[in-house]
Amino acid sequence: MGVRRIIIDSRRWWHQRVTNANVQLGGKMNILNLYAGIGGNRYLWEDCYVTAVESSPEIAEVYRKRFPQDTVVVGDALEYLEKHYTEYDFIWASPPCPSHGQYRHNVGVIGKGFAPIMPDMTLYAAIVFLQTYYKGKWVVENVKPYYTPLVVPSFEMHRHLFWANFTAAKKEFPPAEIRSKNKISDFDGYLDVKDSDVKNKRQVLRNQVNPELGKHILDSALLSRLR
Repeated sequence: MGVRRIIIDSRRWWHQRVTNANVQLGGKMNILNLYAGIGGNRYLWEDCYVTAVESSPEIAEVYRKRFPQDTVVVGDALEYLEKHYTEYDFIWASPPCPSHGQYRHNVGVIGKGFAPIMPDMTLYAAIVFLQTYYKGKWVVENVKPYYTPLVVPSFEMHRHLFWANFTAAKKEFPPAEIRSKNKISDFDGYLDVKDSDVKNKRQVLRNQVNPELGKHILDSALLSRLR
């Protein structure tokens, strides 16, 4: 089996391919995990090859330690997507959510007088690009925004909106209860970030997608490929 190695660099990324891994995947799904964070969505994925793209070297290092079998790329997610989207069977993207979220708008701006910030439009860039050019299965995940979404989402689940070219059956998951977790050690994944160089550890842990939800979405994509 060919090995794909990654050299982590905060300014640029590149692959060193020992052999052509895309030809030798052995039937396993080849997945691109964009804006990977520390991999909450990926935690229960099995029998697949995963390339994770994360812009923060510190967060990427935590991901690498959690999933040493994955290829980890430090760099810009949309730039990587634009150049490599044809190499994958399934693409998951979780663009940054703080500028879209209801919490910052309602509690921060309206409640506490924080300065408003511009919504990060990379969310819609990823959706439109995948809708237009990508032939495999894909999903873009984000929080419910404080405004009416500019692109109608495909489905909603567990306080998340999803834009995708497949559907996922409605399923209930335990509430995240992120606002009631007073100690950072209450969060899943705390031990993985505890001694890392990640600066905002609480935010990184809060940003994780529920692993059961991540598995349900991937299973739904796999099921849709068989129809």
